[in-house]
Amino acid sequence: MATINFGGVNETVITREEFPLAKAQQVLKEETIAVIGYGVQGPGQALNMRDNGLRVIVGQRRDSPSWERALRDGWVAGETLFTIEEAAERGTIIANLLSDAGQISVWPTIKERLQPGKSLYFSHGFGITFKEHTSIVPPADVDVILVAPKGSGTSLRRLFLQGGGLNSSFAVFQDATGKAYEKAVAMGIGVGSGYLFETDFKKKCTAT
Repeated sequence: MATINFGGVNETVITREEFPLAKAQQVLKEETIAVIGYGVQGPGQALNMRDNGLRVIVGQRRDSPSWERALRDGWVAGETLFTIEEAAERGTIIANLLSDAGQISVWPTIKERLQPGKSLYFSHGFGITFKEHTSIVPPADVDVILVAPKGSGTSLRRLFLQGGGLNSSFAVFQDATGKAYEKAVAMGIGVGSGYLFETDFKKKCTAT
């Protein structure tokens, strides 16, 4: 890790120099990343990971505007674009990038497809932090990780295409495999982060 001064405050961060893309690719080489939701964060993260050589599929409601957008972005129905149910079944890392309300409604569908050893990924801490309201309680035998870009999915994609990166927070809520931390950092690099700042789900949820 590196210590970098941001506005007079020393922050401990992970940089792309110490955790390069090649390392992220190695960590994730056996994974199929299922991006659930193709709305705000989904497109930027999915496209960046695809361009970074990771195995990515998208799960979205068929014939919705987001489904059509995914087709325009080059995802292929039946190959890399599936219904939410099928993508969650196929994915080993399930990236739940739906809205807070969407995460609540789809949670039963995702939960029943979380076989032991899979990973559950978020970009916001709400669903996990307020589980008494959301009922999102992952099984104990899956990893639960977070990468939260500090900006919109559009900004994440734009900076990636310009050769830069949007800074992100990352966190581990549950480490069932002993590899959750490494997977979280690898996902952060994969989605196109610049610096990665370690946090936790609650801080990410309550930060202003």
